Amino acid sequence: MTDRTVDDSGADPGRQFTAYALHDGGPRIDTAGLMRDWMTQTRDRFAYRCLPMLIANQSGWLILNDAPFTARWTGGESTAAVTVDYDGGEEPRYAASHFGYGILTWTVGYLFRTPPGFNLHVRGPANYLKDAIQPLEGVVEADWASAPFTMNWRFTRRDVPVRFEADEPICMIHPVRRADLEQFQPRLRRLADDPEVRDRYRHFQRQRGEFLATQTSGTPTRQDTDWEKHYLLGVHADGERTVDTHQRRRLLDPFVEDG
Repeated sequence: MTDRTVDDSGADPGRQFTAYALHDGGPRIDTAGLMRDWMTQTRDRFAYRCLPMLIANQSGWLILNDAPFTARWTGGESTAAVTVDYDGGEEPRYAASHFGYGILTWTVGYLFRTPPGFNLHVRGPANYLKDAIQPLEGVVEADWASAPFTMNWRFTRRDVPVRFEADEPICMIHPVRRADLEQFQPRLRRLADDPEVRDRYRHFQRQRGEFLATQTSGTPTRQDTDWEKHYLLGVHADGERTVDTHQRRRLLDPFVEDG
């Protein structure tokens, strides 16, 4: 077997991920960023202490809405029950009502091609909140499919105007190896059956209890002394590190034009 070469970023050159533009002037694609408005608005930006959320925020590429519009659902099942009004009376570009049942649909403007054996997970932007509407998810065999996918959001409340701004993220994509989940062998075990895991958990539980007992204000702050950082630093509660692959940030390559 021939070893693949890996560049300084850790990227495998054999895993090319291509977006074929179906026409000029399609929606922009950007790497998913760290920040979310609602997280920034928490007191002292407290939500950014959650490393699992930060990694999820950056786990893919975002397709951005191309032009501002307001959509509304009357509550009916027909396609006419969803209206899309672009600013300035423009004709609908990529967002429209195609399926009925309160579903708003974007044609994304690209045909994606993943490496052989990889699907494309299509979903809403991670940890991104939108009132009265919910993104739907799909998994596409993008290593062979010759038809582009659509991105769909379903209204959750009728007669509520929902605003989408220009360059607002409406879709998040990332490749996943096909049939990978089927290779896992789920098991249920008692914690007591694994002394190492049990002891590490109990150490964490004791330390967390002592930490919480010192928190009396009820107001989260960013003081270093008021923040346990074990998971952030990739160590157990006793300070021991058992993995060398702990990740605190994702750095994805952007889509760039060939030539």
